[in-house]
Amino acid sequence: MMQAGMRAADSALADRFDIASIPPGFAEDPFPTYRALLEHSPVKRFADGSVMLSRHADLDRVYRDTKAFSSDKKVEFLPKFGATPLYEHHTTSLVFNDPPLHTRVRKIMMGALTPRAISAMEPGLVALVDTLLDRMAEKGEVDLVEDFAAAIPIEVIGNLFVMPHEERGPLRDWSLAILGALEPTLTPEQHERGNRAVGDFKAYLADLAARRRARPGDPATDVLTRLINGNEGEQLSDVELLQNCIFILNAGHETTTNLIGNALFELLQWPREKVRLEADPALIDTAVDEFLRFQSPNQLGNRMTTEPVEFHGETIDAGTRIHLAIGAANRDPRQFEHPDRLDLARKPNRHLAFAQGPHLCAGFSLARMEGRIAISRFLKRFPGYRLAGEARRTGRVRFRGFAALPATV
Repeated sequence: MMQAGMRAADSALADRFDIASIPPGFAEDPFPTYRALLEHSPVKRFADGSVMLSRHADLDRVYRDTKAFSSDKKVEFLPKFGATPLYEHHTTSLVFNDPPLHTRVRKIMMGALTPRAISAMEPGLVALVDTLLDRMAEKGEVDLVEDFAAAIPIEVIGNLFVMPHEERGPLRDWSLAILGALEPTLTPEQHERGNRAVGDFKAYLADLAARRRARPGDPATDVLTRLINGNEGEQLSDVELLQNCIFILNAGHETTTNLIGNALFELLQWPREKVRLEADPALIDTAVDEFLRFQSPNQLGNRMTTEPVEFHGETIDAGTRIHLAIGAANRDPRQFEHPDRLDLARKPNRHLAFAQGPHLCAGFSLARMEGRIAISRFLKRFPGYRLAGEARRTGRVRFRGFAALPATV
């Protein structure tokens, strides 16, 4: 009787969920809702005509089929943003486009993110992490986000663009404002802040690009020079260049910040796993993937159907907006044994934190390296760290992370 009552409660939770009106508490803990959707509403239809998919196999299918599921957002984002800087940005960047733009930009960008190039970044990353750890040791009372998790990717991405250190100050605020505009619903203030951030970011990058054209860098290590030069006769327009620079800087910053912050928080929630990693530091590679699965930095994705498709006996019409519940898919019991348990040695671990198919995150190897070095070196230096105040989440549902993690090291 009790189990039947729980199933009914779960079903009601799935029935009530509305992406256009996020319920209180969802941003703090979306996982009960995800479990309900996975079990009772794998094809969840909303009043606005959009559909949410939550099961791992369904998302994997969507990611790999770029013909039936388009990433282009020109139609979808127009009612949300209007003719604004946010609209220009989010409809020009790599992640929200199909071939041929997606293919051109990705090919140009990947030349600067080869395994050799990423490996060459490791000594500098180790030095950066150790410097941050030294600063935290001096302070004692720290914020694990501001003093560590957010500081690492800002420097790494800034280095990829050979951006002067004194010019990196505004990057985090610009990133938070622009990516925050991808939340399912926006206040007028968030809309205004996002548009202002795009304008300021574009102006800065236009000036940086002009300086780089005058004094080009090494295209093997300088992403901006590589994007300016193009590849095999392929060139980006000025708008494509600036907007994809913004995208790369934002994407490389936000997800890695969340990966590191979430990991340090979860290690305190799962002390046996923390002890396990301390006893066997070689677990760090599988641990990083488990952190990515367990608390996916990016929780939601989007596609648009270009033709009728069928899931679980239900037909979804062409032109339907699809919400991809990445955070739910990465807790799908059909794919992962004991999905709500953190297991730092989990194998296999086919999580979808980096997507799949042609849109597999271009910087996934770099993000993994940042996570591996940051988490392992932090844990070795500060094994007794503990929270020293409220762990405050950002309140966003698309990107899952913390705004503040006060701690004693």
